[in-house]
Amino acid sequence: MDFLISPMVNVLLFFYSILGQSFPLAIVVTTILVRLITLPLTLPQQRSSRKMAALAPQMEEIKKKYGNDRTKLSQAQMQLYKENNVSMFGGCLPLILQLFIMIAFYQAITGALAVNPLQLLSLAHRAAPAVAPLIPINNSFLWLNLGQPDQFYVLPILVVVTTWLQQKLATPPSVDPSAAAMTKQMNLMMPLMFGLFALQFASGLSIYFIVSNLVGVAQYKLIGNPAKPAAGPAKPATGKPQLTAPAAKTPTAKANNKK
Repeated sequence: MDFLISPMVNVLLFFYSILGQSFPLAIVVTTILVRLITLPLTLPQQRSSRKMAALAPQMEEIKKKYGNDRTKLSQAQMQLYKENNVSMFGGCLPLILQLFIMIAFYQAITGALAVNPLQLLSLAHRAAPAVAPLIPINNSFLWLNLGQPDQFYVLPILVVVTTWLQQKLATPPSVDPSAAAMTKQMNLMMPLMFGLFALQFASGLSIYFIVSNLVGVAQYKLIGNPAKPAAGPAKPATGKPQLTAPAAKTPTAKANNKK
């Protein structure tokens, strides 16, 4: 994990040095930079979620047709995904990567906010010579000690709200009642879990959670809704040909008829 932590510590210290020695701003800019670097992985994941949401009615029809035959059901689902270029496992790699980044970011923040001699020695070992003179850094911001949890619970609440919003946008709706119930439960559990993290970990990590969630929401908004299949030409309800009303004559046409 050190191959991620040391670069993140130095990036944080670099932005800290050029942004008026404001560590919260350094966290915000570093978070946006990380999201931009991982954008080629997260965008396909988001597009895949959108496509799966658009295919939900067809998936329900397949379940009704092959509900008693697991083999045919699985084959039909895979064929539907293949025809629409949807990968069932496309979101695994970005999620694993984001987990590693979150752990590394937390350790980078706590490492940069070193307070005791042992932590300062470890930070000096990781820091590049250009940013080493900045150590120790200022860990105060408003009412916060960025190395400690937020005692007024403002950041944990924002973490819960922004995580819930991103989960709501990221999770495709399901027409299957059991799957929809599970999705609803996960959309409640995940924000609460991250809120619990925010209550126990450094408030600097809460800033990372909030900014990362807001960037994720912006990405989903920019992608927009999945394209819907074009509807075919409307057919009459019966086999009889449709009659069209004659076009109304314009004043010019009436004048020509009189002539």
